[in-house]
Amino acid sequence: MNTADLGLPVAVPSTALFTDQYELTMLQAALRSGSAHRRSVFEVFTRRLPEGRRYGVVAGTGRVLDAVENFRFDETILGFLRERGILDEQTLKWLAEYRFRGDIWGYPEGEVYFPGSPIMRVEGTFAEAVVLETVILSILNHDSAVAAAASRMAVAAGDRPLMEMGARRTHELSAVAAARAAYVGGFHLTSDLAAGFRYNIPTVGTSAHAFTLLHDTERDAFTAQVDTLGSGTTLLVDTFDVTAAVRAAVEVAGTGLGAVRIDSGDLLLIAHRVRQQLDELGATNTRIVVTSDLDEYAIASLAAAPVDAYGVGTQLVTGSGHPTCSMVYKLVARADTEKPGAPLRPVAKKSMGAKSSVGGRKWAARRLDEAGVAEAEVIGTGPVPAGLTDRQLQVPLVSGGKVVAREPLDAARDRHIAARAGLPLSATQLSRGEPVLATEFH
Repeated sequence: MNTADLGLPVAVPSTALFTDQYELTMLQAALRSGSAHRRSVFEVFTRRLPEGRRYGVVAGTGRVLDAVENFRFDETILGFLRERGILDEQTLKWLAEYRFRGDIWGYPEGEVYFPGSPIMRVEGTFAEAVVLETVILSILNHDSAVAAAASRMAVAAGDRPLMEMGARRTHELSAVAAARAAYVGGFHLTSDLAAGFRYNIPTVGTSAHAFTLLHDTERDAFTAQVDTLGSGTTLLVDTFDVTAAVRAAVEVAGTGLGAVRIDSGDLLLIAHRVRQQLDELGATNTRIVVTSDLDEYAIASLAAAPVDAYGVGTQLVTGSGHPTCSMVYKLVARADTEKPGAPLRPVAKKSMGAKSSVGGRKWAARRLDEAGVAEAEVIGTGPVPAGLTDRQLQVPLVSGGKVVAREPLDAARDRHIAARAGLPLSATQLSRGEPVLATEFH
């Protein structure tokens, strides 16, 4: 098994500068004050779900593990910080030896979450944990937003396959991460070869309108494609006249034509007409693939149409209107001294308004009703109640600085399907609503 099978990047450069400057200036000040090595606990959570969403999806955990493992300050990075005058020599010397040696716990990738869920907990010295804030949040906020959109689209699509096609609608590196997150959320294929290469996601793609326009006639284009890719290929039939294109497609490829793709127009109406035409021509097994700025609502509106697969781009990679999950990384407990074994005490922001937080190192569990359906997200500090000990959600991800939770990407995908199935049925409604589970603080 190669690294791609486990969802590992082929080559990952240092992630140390995926950092906001204030993390390093806090580090410098803490080193000077003597508080940098106090044992500390940071937690990642969100105070609310995006408006109208009923659940969130944890995605990007595997990428976080890669980022923490590759958080190293080499000479080039240290030289940049020195030349800019950002840090003093004492801090640069400390960073030169930086390795995260603490522990990380979190919801496993693919799990669902709710407001207040301690999605990830980072424990170590203040110095080693504070510098990871930005890189952890940037990954989790982006990937979880895409995975949540993907999950809603997967619910709307039912058993019909979904293809991720958003690489041209976002940053080239975000496109790879988005394809990975979409796969966790329930998509089946990606058009992005970098994502296929890096994460072993199945890839797909045939031709665009430009290929048809390159040739003297549509028939010539179809013939060239079938000669190259075989009759099982997918032919794009909406460049000119759909009816004429479908007829030519079957004449060129035969009744064994794999699929036709529709990328514009009234998809519901055209899909019905194309299905009827294909059946009349004897191409009863030829599938119909639709694209064209789809989101979960458009997919749901096509549930009764004779559509066999969907391709989604812009709306998916932008989180279908919610490109971030508003996750935060907050210090919730710390020791009063640097002595080993010094007890932790809860700390929390108590400002006015919605930005206050709850102090203390937290556990999380999901309580089920008598039918085995989730009924509440329970979060607390101190001992876990006996009835919830076997329903805890957090698992060890990093122990003593060593990653302990590598897994194939399919494991996260399967976990999400199971987690979503364990929620109340109203979780799958696309209409706006409140989180499907209430969060209870114990």
